[in-house]
Amino acid sequence: MSEQDYRAVYEHYRAGLRQLHRALPETMGAFAQLHRQATRDGVLSAKTKELIALGIAIAARCSGCIAFHVHDALRAGASAEEITETIGVAVLMGGGPAAMYGVEALRALEQLRTATP
Repeated sequence: MSEQDYRAVYEHYRAGLRQLHRALPETMGAFAQLHRQATRDGVLSAKTKELIALGIAIAARCSGCIAFHVHDALRAGASAEEITETIGVAVLMGGGPAAMYGVEALRALEQLRTATP
């Protein structure tokens, strides 16, 4: 089995979302606004919210979401250890299938932490 390049996965979905935004500007604009509001600092930090989103992405088995939320968690200041613990909680909540996507999240972490500013 070939290993995914999560930098390429991230860029692939980023480009796809821009294309989708051009096709559905009002809908995707509203989604982008929802994302900004939901992940901004509040009582919970943006970092904590990104870790929550990553855990859900793993349990929901969404590779594109994993790439985005590992990237954004790193950008928000999450450490490798915090992301790894998030994977553990996602496996707790999602069982065997989440463990398989936890492997993918760990690979994304390994690849993206050297590429994320």
